[in-house]
Amino acid sequence: MINRRTFLKSSALALAAAPAILRADSPDASDQYTTALIGSGWWGATILTEVLALGRGKIIALCDPDPAQIDKCVAINSLGNLPLKRYTDYRELLDKEKPQIVINATPDHWHAQITIDSLRAGAHVYLEKPISHTILEGVAMVAAAAQANRVVQVDTHRRISPHNISAREFLRSGKAGKIGAIRAFVNYGGGPEKPTPNSAPPSNMDWDLYCGPAPLRPFNHKIHPKGFRNFLDYANGEIGDWGVHWFDQVLWIMDRQAPTTVFSSGGRPVRGPAINDGQSQTTDAPDHQAATFVFDGFTCTWEHREFGGNNAEKGENLGVYFFGTEGTFHLGWQSGWTFYPADSRKQTLHQDAQLHTPAAHNIRELYADFLDAIDKKRPPVCTIESGHRATTCALLAMLSLKLGRSIQWDAKSQTIPNDPEAQSLLKRNYRGPWKYPTV
Repeated sequence: MINRRTFLKSSALALAAAPAILRADSPDASDQYTTALIGSGWWGATILTEVLALGRGKIIALCDPDPAQIDKCVAINSLGNLPLKRYTDYRELLDKEKPQIVINATPDHWHAQITIDSLRAGAHVYLEKPISHTILEGVAMVAAAAQANRVVQVDTHRRISPHNISAREFLRSGKAGKIGAIRAFVNYGGGPEKPTPNSAPPSNMDWDLYCGPAPLRPFNHKIHPKGFRNFLDYANGEIGDWGVHWFDQVLWIMDRQAPTTVFSSGGRPVRGPAINDGQSQTTDAPDHQAATFVFDGFTCTWEHREFGGNNAEKGENLGVYFFGTEGTFHLGWQSGWTFYPADSRKQTLHQDAQLHTPAAHNIRELYADFLDAIDKKRPPVCTIESGHRATTCALLAMLSLKLGRSIQWDAKSQTIPNDPEAQSLLKRNYRGPWKYPTV
């Protein structure tokens, strides 16, 4: 195992090789940016907690179509005495408050429209991943950020975590040898799913606005609050959630931008058929999924499973395995990283994670980098372009799953060549008055 001295030395080297990070106690951390949170649920409140810990955000407004979520956010962060405004509709917030920073912590189907509108209103954006619900939304978002000349930091915060930074240095130094295969995965327990009855939305909630450009489903407590990720109208299941973090790590560590071929399969053999019969609903995302991504020089696979949890996977039931000629490297979350040498005579190496409680993340450091990028007019650690590339990997897998066949991806043109059926799935129709964003 790595001892404390070696651990601190490797962490220092890794941080020195990383982009500049503004710490919370930096003497330069004095400017107050007027800040609005759009999407005030559990995760928005978590981000806001870290922003307040840094002390550089003047919180002026919270927005959510469900006022109860704003109430919870205020209570969590003890904001009751601040003269902040509350909004249901983000458009009214942008028009009246004109914040310098927008934190976009909404469900996935709202990421594109709110980010683009915020950029056009002159705000910098801290954006929750995945950046988009469909690929061409992401293309439009990248263009909008460039046109607005504003900083967009994507919340792929593992790029700033000390053990992820040192993992990248370890792998790029060649200590694991040539990497020929990579396996990214998330596996949890679970079982069959019973339909949940639909109900009226909370009395003060604007459910139509919550659904926005997505289909207007009947309200169901399985969707809101916190359940949207497993409803494909609003998100892209486990691969669109956890997968984006691990794909970002693969692209960042291996210095790649995109796969050339993607194939995915999966289904709901345990959870059962998806139900939306007007009376009740189940989720409709796959309960397991496997995907293969062909890159120049290596192959990356993804798997997730939401059933069959077992003791053998405890501690390493999620993360990325890098398989090299010198050994196998597991990069995890709370478990840190571990290198298992191919030579059994060599010692296993390990580095613990350094995460903030209670959320067990490094959002504080990432948000500090975001502010420093604004101050110094430089790219942030997690750019909109890198977020788009990681998101695209997940969305291509979902597209292949829907088609039931492999697809070829041209990253330069952002197209699926010679495949009109697949190309048509790079976007979807928006509902009602909402217009799909274009470049």
